[in-house]
Amino acid sequence: MTSIRRELVGLIKQGAIPRDQVGRAVTHSGLYPPGRAWGAFLDRLLLWLGALALICGVLFFIAYNWVEMGRWLRFGLVQAALVVAIGVYGWSLGQGVVARVSLLAAALLLGVLLALFGQVYQTGADPWQLFFLWAVLMLPWTLVARFDVLWMVWLGLLNLALVLYLRTWGSALDVLFDSGISLLWGLFILNSVALALWELGARRWHWLASTWAPRLLALGSGIPLSMLTIALLDGSASPLLLIYPLWLALLYAVYRHWRADLFMLAGACLSVIAVVTLFFVRELLWQAGAGGFLLLAVVVLGLGAAAVFWLRRLHKGMSA
Repeated sequence: MTSIRRELVGLIKQGAIPRDQVGRAVTHSGLYPPGRAWGAFLDRLLLWLGALALICGVLFFIAYNWVEMGRWLRFGLVQAALVVAIGVYGWSLGQGVVARVSLLAAALLLGVLLALFGQVYQTGADPWQLFFLWAVLMLPWTLVARFDVLWMVWLGLLNLALVLYLRTWGSALDVLFDSGISLLWGLFILNSVALALWELGARRWHWLASTWAPRLLALGSGIPLSMLTIALLDGSASPLLLIYPLWLALLYAVYRHWRADLFMLAGACLSVIAVVTLFFVRELLWQAGAGGFLLLAVVVLGLGAAAVFWLRRLHKGMSA
C-alpha cells in the first residue's frame, strides 16, 4: 500500500498540486502532527515518566531508610502504593491511558513487594524463583488488561527467570553443549514460540496488532540464534546449523508475503552479515595476517551494499 508521503510526492511531481498550495497540502495530509497532538504526546509521556518515578521513589525510599524503618512500615508503604495503583485502575474502569499506567505500576510494585518479602525474611530462594513467581502472579492482570506493554514486561520476566534458572541448575542440553549454548537455545525457543503465538493472535485480537512488540520478540529470537550459529561454526558439520537457514527462510516468507515488515527483513540481513563476518574472522585472520583485514573489509562492504540494494527493492515493491 502506498504511503501518504509517497502519494503526496507523486502528486507534486505530476503537477496535480500547484506550487503555492504544497504547504497547505502537506498540512492537511497529516504528515506533521498539529500542536494539539504534540500536547497529547507530552501529556502521556509525563504521565508514564511520573508513574515510573513514583515507583522508583518508593523503592529507593525504603532502601535508603532500611535501618530506620521497621518491617511493618516497609510492607505497609509498598502495599499502600499497590492498593492505590489498583484503585486508580478500578476508578478509571479499566479504560484509557490512566488505567494502563496504573496497572503497569501495580505490576511493578508487585515485584517490589516480592523482593521486599525475600529480603526481610531471607527465604533462601534462588533469584530465578522471584522473577518466575512475579510472572505467575502477574499473569491474571496481563490477561485482563489486554495491554501489549504489560505482556512485554511479562515475557521479559520469563526470559530473565529462564536465564537465572539455567545458570543455576542447567538443563538437559548440558549433556550435549556447555551451559552458554544451552542458555542460547532456551532463549531462542522461548522467544520464537512467543513470536509465533503473538503473530497468530494478532489476526484475532486487534490489541495485539502492534509493530514494536513482535519486532522486540524477533530480536529476542534472532540474536540468540545468530550467536548459536557463530558458536557452531567451529569447522565441524553440525546438523543444527540447518536451523539457521530454515529460520531465515521462514522469516522471509512470513514478513515478505504474509505480513510485510521491512524491519524484520533488515534484521535478518544484519544477522547474516554478522554470521558471515565472524566466520571469516575465525577462519582467515589468524592465518592471513594484514591481508585478512583487507579481505574482511571487502566482505563487510559487499554484504552491506547487497543488503541495502535488496532492501530498497523490497521497499519499492511493498509500497507499490
